[in-house]
Amino acid sequence: MKPLVSIITPMFNSEAFIEDTINSVLNQTYTDWELILIDDCSTDNTVTIAEEFISKHPNIKLQKNQTNAGAAVSRNKGIYEANGDFIAFLDADDLWKPNKLEVQVSFMQANNCDVSFSSYEQIDEVGQPLNKLVKALPSLSFNKYLKTNYIGNLTGMYNAKNLGKITSPNLRKRQDWLLWLAAIKTSGKPALGIQESLAFYRVRTNSISSNKLEMLKYNYLVYKKGLGFSTLKSFYRMILFIWEHFIRKSKLIVSTNKK
Repeated sequence: MKPLVSIITPMFNSEAFIEDTINSVLNQTYTDWELILIDDCSTDNTVTIAEEFISKHPNIKLQKNQTNAGAAVSRNKGIYEANGDFIAFLDADDLWKPNKLEVQVSFMQANNCDVSFSSYEQIDEVGQPLNKLVKALPSLSFNKYLKTNYIGNLTGMYNAKNLGKITSPNLRKRQDWLLWLAAIKTSGKPALGIQESLAFYRVRTNSISSNKLEMLKYNYLVYKKGLGFSTLKSFYRMILFIWEHFIRKSKLIVSTNKK
């Protein structure tokens, strides 16, 4: 019997993207999965679109927040509801390639791996390729990962059967970084990176990554509030972060333009 994969997808006013996102799960070659959608009080047609899929597919489930609570609370609600041996995440505007789950589950089983992630490609808001590939590091230790967020959340998967349910702290942004830090620390082994590109990350004009000052602010809060470091230590970690993120991590983003 194949292991069950629980897929957690928070939604908020995602009507423009959620149909394609759900279809990318339905198109998986690996079929032993459940998709848990968590709506964070959307005011558009997100829930209506989701309910159309749920009426046809019993392995798609929907949870609704009573108040707008943010991505961390939504993801955690999905994690608590999850029944899977493995837990994976897919935001409501991102996409998976059809072989994503099959490749990743096989990789984790073959390598006795607790935490894995993969390379992925970037697309724009309307789904057109940006001709950029973000390469996964082959191995990622806790100390290396502490320097900057190397895991694209849409590619991450952890073994809940081995590690238990790893949840996010309640920060409005960058909580996924803290979740993967906790998973790697609990495992005691490095996360392993799959070199094949298995997903498409949608770059939004209002995203944190498009605003460098906002990104630095929220990364500081990861160290200060998320990890409980002192102010001095948090500023020191930010110096290391700037070097790691803008110098070393930037080298992992390569062009896919064919000349």
